[in-house]
Amino acid sequence: MLLTLEGLDGSGKTTAWRALRDHHPEAVFTREPTDSWYGDAVARSIDDDDADPLAELFLYTADHADHLSRVIRPALAEGSLVVSDRYSDSRIAYQAATLEDAAVDDPFSYVRSIHDPFSRPPDATLYLDVDPETAAERSGGTNKFERVEHLRAVRDRYERLLADEPDRFVRIDATRPLDVVLDDVTTAADRLVD
Repeated sequence: MLLTLEGLDGSGKTTAWRALRDHHPEAVFTREPTDSWYGDAVARSIDDDDADPLAELFLYTADHADHLSRVIRPALAEGSLVVSDRYSDSRIAYQAATLEDAAVDDPFSYVRSIHDPFSRPPDATLYLDVDPETAAERSGGTNKFERVEHLRAVRDRYERLLADEPDRFVRIDATRPLDVVLDDVTTAADRLVD
């Protein structure tokens, strides 16, 4: 099973991912961007306010393709539970928002169409939901993806993903105290895995 965690920067999904590591030590835990050289290129583009959004999309997509072949597919073939902190939904939400000012018709559908032919869809996704203002405050707004205006556009795209596939997503209110959120995350993960 492939279980992914999604949400805005500052939603607490990485903290939830770490909590799940303690709760499911048998699982394979991974994340995007990865720690490969593809992921390093993505990290450099995140820090570059002038990075071309289309080029950036393809850096993320290359990292995703490598992640699939190197980690995701082999672990699933062995019968492992795989838990990923961010996955293709992040690209659809974040890069589609970034491409709104680029010369791309319907960026949401475009980014999705790039992934559909080769990506392995998640079996379930925990979506940690938080408003963009809280997300920006928590994340510190240290890069272009953590600014309130961008997070508003990203959240709109996440909402579209949830509306398109309501059976795959489990929405978790991440504005509540951390212990309550983590209880919901582990309870939802246990239910999905069983």
